[in-house]
Amino acid sequence: MNLAEDVRFGVLGPLRAEVGGRPAALGGSRQRAVLALLLIARGRSIPAERILSEAWEGSPPPSVTTLHGYVADLRRTLEPERAPGAPARLLVREGPGYALRAAPDAVDAERFTELAARGRHALEDGEPEEAADLLGRALALWRGPAYADFDGVAFATPDATRLEELRAAVREDRLAALIAAGRHAAAVGELEILVAEQPLRERGWELLALALYRSGRQADALTALRRVRRRLADELGIDPGPGLRDLEAAVLAQDPRLAPPPERRSPRPAPAPGPPGRVPSPRTAVPAPPPGNLPFSLSSFVGRGGDLAAVAGLLGGHRLVTLTGPGGVGKTRLALEVARARADADGPWLVELGGLHVPEPLTATELLTATVSTALGLPAVSSPDRLAATLVERDTLLVLDNCEHLLAPAAELVHTLLTRCGAVRILCTGREPLGITGEAIYEVPPLPAATEAVELFLHRATAAQPGWTPEPGDRERIAALCEGLDGIPLAVELAAAQCRMLSVGQIADALEDRFTLLVGGSADRPDRHRTLLDTVAWSDQLLEPDERRLFYRLGVFASGFDLDAAAAVGEVAPVLGPLSALVRKSLVIAVPGTAPRRYRMLETLRRYATGALSPAELGDAEERHRAWVLARAENAERHLRGPQGAELLDGLSRDQPEFRAAFTSALAGGEGEYVLRLGSALFWFWFRRGHVAEGLAWLTEGFTRAPWAGAGLRARARFAEAALNYLAGHPGAGHRSASRAVEEAREAGDPVTEAGAASYAAYLGLLTGVPLDAASSARAAVGMARGTALVWLEAETLMIQGMVLRVLGDLPGADAAFREAIAAARTSGHDWVADGAAWCDMKTACDRGDGLRALAVAGDVLAAMDRYGDISFWLVTAHSAARALALTGRAGQAALLMGAVQAIGARAGVSPELMDPLDGPREAAAVREALPPEEYERHAARGRALSRQEASALLTALIADLTGRHSP
Repeated sequence: MNLAEDVRFGVLGPLRAEVGGRPAALGGSRQRAVLALLLIARGRSIPAERILSEAWEGSPPPSVTTLHGYVADLRRTLEPERAPGAPARLLVREGPGYALRAAPDAVDAERFTELAARGRHALEDGEPEEAADLLGRALALWRGPAYADFDGVAFATPDATRLEELRAAVREDRLAALIAAGRHAAAVGELEILVAEQPLRERGWELLALALYRSGRQADALTALRRVRRRLADELGIDPGPGLRDLEAAVLAQDPRLAPPPERRSPRPAPAPGPPGRVPSPRTAVPAPPPGNLPFSLSSFVGRGGDLAAVAGLLGGHRLVTLTGPGGVGKTRLALEVARARADADGPWLVELGGLHVPEPLTATELLTATVSTALGLPAVSSPDRLAATLVERDTLLVLDNCEHLLAPAAELVHTLLTRCGAVRILCTGREPLGITGEAIYEVPPLPAATEAVELFLHRATAAQPGWTPEPGDRERIAALCEGLDGIPLAVELAAAQCRMLSVGQIADALEDRFTLLVGGSADRPDRHRTLLDTVAWSDQLLEPDERRLFYRLGVFASGFDLDAAAAVGEVAPVLGPLSALVRKSLVIAVPGTAPRRYRMLETLRRYATGALSPAELGDAEERHRAWVLARAENAERHLRGPQGAELLDGLSRDQPEFRAAFTSALAGGEGEYVLRLGSALFWFWFRRGHVAEGLAWLTEGFTRAPWAGAGLRARARFAEAALNYLAGHPGAGHRSASRAVEEAREAGDPVTEAGAASYAAYLGLLTGVPLDAASSARAAVGMARGTALVWLEAETLMIQGMVLRVLGDLPGADAAFREAIAAARTSGHDWVADGAAWCDMKTACDRGDGLRALAVAGDVLAAMDRYGDISFWLVTAHSAARALALTGRAGQAALLMGAVQAIGARAGVSPELMDPLDGPREAAAVREALPPEEYERHAARGRALSRQEASALLTALIADLTGRHSP
């Protein structure tokens, strides 16, 4: 039986298998869970202990004998023609575990991923009809939710989440293709269904509005955009991302780039912003002193020019504006500055609510109403209706400061005043919005740390100690200090006040204990703003118990997280409600424009949160964080060498602070095996993005802390160590690690790691002069890779076989191996291999003196590296391109590029000259010898100052110039 053709698996819905085109009986839930685990592993071996633990989640695991029985049943089902006693070819035993050797195209999820990538490329290449067809075929593979049998089961959740997220993106891509193909009217109905099912995904709303607009329905397009604005505000407390905002502006302006239908409607006049003269510029208006009770400012107002204009503009178009943001961000001061610049007939009036506490027998509404009427100089009234009757004829602005602890009564009072008094406008401040219809919300951002925050620090430090001036180098330290304080004005001011006692360097060094350092606020501040700790504690006191528990536990995230991550770590179910509350209350920031939506916490709030946990609670939260990090890394690693590679590498780069936090907490807890497992999962990310020194450091720590780790884990970590040592220019150490990885993988029965490590051992042994038959060893590694049915692994080993043959001088054999490698790479989506073969082609062209041919090849490789964000391969390609430039007579540019490669490589821990001891020194020497020493050094010094982006742009321009004038 041809297993590659006759066995098919489906996970895009309930788990199923077909043998010879007929459904296969997969047994009960536990047996199906075993198969699902093996499918998720994508050909890698899973130890039996791990299968028992994860497939029997929540129940005591049975004996290993039970697992053997399930495996035997699955084998009989999946390989019905296998003779008794014959070795299994599909579900195989490897060392202490099992692996499923299914070809990628035998699994519907892999076919879906491949079609999705092809469809996206077609859409980007301007072929919408082809894109719509490919994406439609991808979606037709779905029969229900991914891994529908295992909803909520821990082992299936990461892969199911990835596939569901990709499915949502494919639906959007397909509808975008229909719109691009001119079928916008047909897309509207599907888009209405899409946004109803996924109302928080902004791209669906963008597509709906665009389709409506192109269908001649401009008003409906604007209605859709305003619907999503309200939805995001109500459910997440955030504004739409830049895409939606730009589209709304374009629709209003009937921007020609939206390509409306030929019969265009006249643009609707913009709504009048209010009576003329109502909103003067906050910087230039000098009105006559109005009535009101605003206090005079006691200190200079620093920065915030854009915020002043934005809030003033909102007040012109809305009668209720609420400034939100975390404690100490400057909401009150901004509100007062905006109010001072207005020219209302009556007011503005400030009503301070922060110190208001409700005594018996008054209700909160009665006390609040009485406080507002008294602040306006009116007889105290306790009924919102009576206060509204008093203000019905007045044209005034009320500033209600610090509403967060009286949210419900404030909302009731404000609603009554706005519905009864047509000329009253209200500007509120609080850590969350009031939630009233018509409310415009402005989230006050922190100050830019490098500019306005530094200016504020200098102003306040000088005020605290007249004559104080910064020491040399202090401005850079102050900028870093302000960055560490998140640009929060209160924190910056409290830090600046410490200049009376401490130097800037001492303040920065003490920032680790910021809640002890940042005390002693001025006596005129409210109690909640006397210290940084008081400010955060005030917000903490307003939380509900489940919100507080989630807030504290989210502090273990080092940078950002999504909804699934919050649920995994937060120990609160369901998590959406309390997380939404934390966003509304300005303790968590929803990052606009991210899909799925991501969240983050300011560093000060993060430190407060983790400090509020007991040691046991902190340990539990960190353990959950490590589990989430590991699942995230391992799930991504399975797909990094396929069509989703570039996108997944970007995601891993974004999550790198979380990986570092997990490594740190694991080492603190003595979990060396965890470090090795996470390091093995991240190795390809480190390899591609140039985090070589960091990766080697974590792996070294892991080996030190876990000398007892199992052979399979050691093998994968040794292989990672070998590859990273190769990039670092340590081929001898790389060969030793690769050789040990081969032995340990063989002991563990892990042919995937054994094949990869064997190919590296052959090549690195050849580079370091270790006596061995490198050609035979490389050929054996290819055969072993083919036995795993992992096409990407076959592609990699073929590429390295070609590199071995090239070093041995067998150029025809090398070319043949490279051609096979490229074919396998295209099949599996492992483009890196094709680029590696092209790099070798570059070097061969240079050997023949054909610099133009080498540069033409380099142009394609560099474009791919930029797409992937690859540092390591970009460096070696640029190093070889420098030699090619020298061959074309561009010695000065070659030296400049060589200097850039050396400096960028040193920062990444990658040495192209050392990692390629045969060609690297020849390439460097070719450039050095093309110029006098002093001339070479002058150009190289200029190159060392270039960034990766600048060097890449320079090289790309040179290649375009040279290959445009000369056909390679």
